[in-house]
Amino acid sequence: MQLRVPAEAAGQRLDRYLSARAGSRAQAQRWIELGGVSLNGRIARKADLLGGGELLSVVLPEGAPAALDDGPPAPYEVVYEDADLLVIDKPAGVVVHPAGGHRSGTLSQALAARGAAGGEPWRPGIVHRLDKDTSGLLVVAKSEAAHRRLKAALAAREIVREYLALVEGRPPARGGTIDAPIGRDRRARRRISLDSDALREARTHFRLEEALDGATLLRVRLETGRTHQIRAHFEAIGHPVCGDPEYGHAGLYGLERQFLHAAHLELSQPSSGAALAFDSPLPADLAAALERARGR
Repeated sequence: MQLRVPAEAAGQRLDRYLSARAGSRAQAQRWIELGGVSLNGRIARKADLLGGGELLSVVLPEGAPAALDDGPPAPYEVVYEDADLLVIDKPAGVVVHPAGGHRSGTLSQALAARGAAGGEPWRPGIVHRLDKDTSGLLVVAKSEAAHRRLKAALAAREIVREYLALVEGRPPARGGTIDAPIGRDRRARRRISLDSDALREARTHFRLEEALDGATLLRVRLETGRTHQIRAHFEAIGHPVCGDPEYGHAGLYGLERQFLHAAHLELSQPSSGAALAFDSPLPADLAAALERARGR
């Protein structure tokens, strides 16, 4: 592996910066101790501080462990790839980047080997995220410049992200906007809600796709992208996402996760400005649940 250290990494210890690609900081230190890591052609030490701009190379001796986690890498499907970005279709059950109890086996670590780059070194290339049990499309940068442009487009709401969500009951209108600030719940810290000491603006647009007995299939578009935004917003209006174990009722229609799928993505190619659009069909488990909701 060879890469140019971004300017944003200046001041970081080498072992901390390398941890995202190694799978853990301990594994990064093992790579360095084996003598397989160099900066600008000089054998590196784990306490080296980065200045930004260095050429970082990793060449491991034959038989050396490539990652701390010996389990299989995170599965994913590449929908589109060019010199600047990847569009990934993420299956349910895959964590996007290391956090909390998920220190290895994440999508960002798997994609680092494919050239994902830019942004924080512990989640290279990640422009936006999906919950572990939400499936569907997300965009990943392959350079610092592409990451910067894509993040700016996301902040300017120039990237369209649409989801298919099956919700309990029937919303009072065929379409609308939920405009309600959300944040970490005051009492249940794992949950996001309107009852928070750290509220942030959040807007979710929706329109009816199919009305069913006891449930409604919606097409949902994010204007902001807060953690658990869709799930928390629909719980707040009394129509939680079907199967959601945290915000609704687990097991509805045979679901083993929330019925939420990132089905459509639109963006501009960060170098050429060309319009890109992608669609992802419902995965088998959600398609089967939808058939049950239809009574078939």
